[in-house]
Amino acid sequence: MKDIYEPKFVEKLFDKMSSSYSKVNYITSFGFSERWRRQCVEEIGIEKGKIVVDLMTGMGECWKHILKISDKNSKLIGLDFSSEMINRAEKNKRKFEKSIIEVLKENVFQNSIENGTADYVISGFGLKTFNDEQLGELANEINRILKPNGKFSLIDVSVPKSKILKPFYMFYLKNVIPILGKVFLGSPETYKMLGIYTEEFGNSKNTHRIFNRPEFEVEYVEYFFGCASGIKGQKIK
Repeated sequence: MKDIYEPKFVEKLFDKMSSSYSKVNYITSFGFSERWRRQCVEEIGIEKGKIVVDLMTGMGECWKHILKISDKNSKLIGLDFSSEMINRAEKNKRKFEKSIIEVLKENVFQNSIENGTADYVISGFGLKTFNDEQLGELANEINRILKPNGKFSLIDVSVPKSKILKPFYMFYLKNVIPILGKVFLGSPETYKMLGIYTEEFGNSKNTHRIFNRPEFEVEYVEYFFGCASGIKGQKIK
């Protein structure tokens, strides 16, 4: 079986999904994806005049929430390794002409962001495509690029524990989402992968365990009965 966490595989998958990902993400989350992104950003209270790094930025879906509070001294760095996603992020950048935005087409594990650059790190819906080892590397990178006392907030879709919600949610994930993939891309297999990643991921508790290290204060966060979850924290060293 192919390694679904191999970066080239993930990159190609998101290249394929780029034309419809925004629509499908909105539909598959029943419209909650936008709300969850906003909540993820609000968790860490971004201030004016700061540098924010948005990892696995996709098309820049979190940007409008990040840039709500910004001024001429604020800067946003968006990073993603999918060429197609980055192309769309560059187009999205035009909507924020008054903001300083730098877009990087780079792998999060081999990026050019300098040590101690960021006041804040955000990531929306990228965690599920990492295995445990990669999540450990992600923790290393966030620690590297954050300034002392810098904050981070990461979120992803999750499998709810509720006995009422879970069966419905899993049916939707495994059966309805691939149909949407066929409608939008002519390929149910592409979007079927989102269900596979989400089922394997479960929730962000494992991410919390991996990030629970001496250099961070970290907290597990749940959204809408566990349909999304994440972690937020601060670098203390």
